[in-house]
Amino acid sequence: MTRPRLVVHGHFYQPSRIDPATGLVPDDPSAAPARDWNARIAADCYRPNAELGTYRRISWDVGPTLTAWLEDGDPVAYRGFVEGDRGANGLAQPYHHTILPLAALADRRTEIRWGLRDFEVRFGRRPVGAWLPETAVDLETLRILADEGIQHTILAPWQLAGDLDPRRPHRVELGDGRSIVVVIYDAGLSTAVSFEPAATSDADQFARERVLPRLLEGHGAHDDRPGMPPFVLIATDGELYGHHQRFRDHFLARLVDHGDYGFDVVPLAEVARADHPAIGSATLVERTSWSCHHGVARWSEACGCVPDGSWKGPLRETLDDLATAIDVETDALARRLPGMRDPWAARDAYVDVVIGAEAGAAFADRWLGQGAPVAARSDFLALMEAQRWRLAMFASCGWYWDVPDRPETQGVIRAATHAARMIDALNGGASSLERQLNADLAIRPENPSARGLRATG
Repeated sequence: MTRPRLVVHGHFYQPSRIDPATGLVPDDPSAAPARDWNARIAADCYRPNAELGTYRRISWDVGPTLTAWLEDGDPVAYRGFVEGDRGANGLAQPYHHTILPLAALADRRTEIRWGLRDFEVRFGRRPVGAWLPETAVDLETLRILADEGIQHTILAPWQLAGDLDPRRPHRVELGDGRSIVVVIYDAGLSTAVSFEPAATSDADQFARERVLPRLLEGHGAHDDRPGMPPFVLIATDGELYGHHQRFRDHFLARLVDHGDYGFDVVPLAEVARADHPAIGSATLVERTSWSCHHGVARWSEACGCVPDGSWKGPLRETLDDLATAIDVETDALARRLPGMRDPWAARDAYVDVVIGAEAGAAFADRWLGQGAPVAARSDFLALMEAQRWRLAMFASCGWYWDVPDRPETQGVIRAATHAARMIDALNGGASSLERQLNADLAIRPENPSARGLRATG
């Protein structure tokens, strides 16, 4: 009989901590002894796992805003991911970790295209799998993934309807002949790894007493599926392994590279093959996520996930209004540029400049033509930069926490301020988006937690 299989997936992500005004990550004393939290978490987690060779044995996705920092900030960790992909282990991730069901359709498409292109440039192949930020999902988001060539993703058990077997991949039909394969992570094992430190103190014991019994439960359920041995998927934040829990990088390394626990450790792609005849069918539960039991409300309103989330709705509304205003100005400004027909197609392609795959001058030549005036080329690149930061202002971590005076929320406000300021400058002072942003942020719930809602330069 074919041996049962284990897939371990790590979701690795850090927001962009870059100050858009300087292009640098500022010092953060709260991350001591490191100079900032990127460096601190890299030392605790990303580099040790690279040195242990773990990225060669697990499935993972790594956020583009993290790899952009790792490439120069911790080359050892960066090489660990690049060399650990091995043509199968990595999944892509939408660029800014935006909650896609809350985003405009054009923004979803851009975020997905940016994430896929970043993956392609860094890992030398087009991805076939993608992780959705916070696994936040709806059918329209899955349709965009499928249209971009993505064949599979990971969801929590409660994100598919019905009494489903988590040891089996499922196909979600998307209409017009499109579909996507969903692999459900094992909630019991994933929760134990994430929130029961005692469970991960001994990898051998965890494998014998937790993983193998769970796998063997699936044998009977899979007997009628030729070539489909039982599997379980453990999915957690990657930072768990060494940062959130000390020494758990060693636990993970032994679990996935011990030799023989009675099961095989395989990449996600091996159990998510779109052409496998044993894949079941399932119905998506719309607008759900893995870390909010109120759907996707944690990133848009007060929902009970935190003691006081009354500031989240006003912040979301303010940035939605700013995004609309920036987009209106983008259309108007683009019409003034010679040869510019579609600024939104240009925005989708601008990721090459952001990740350094193409120089700004060459990008401007490509979209405006080599004969375009110098001033027009400069304005075009500034317009694309404004759109870059307008996208960045929707990073999910801006809404995740209890209070808005955390660095993550200040980071999205800083991105919003910079985008508004750039558009105002391109308009020669004829627009007042930054002033309106300040005014909108000043209209907020009168509670102590809302004191963090303020514009910042």
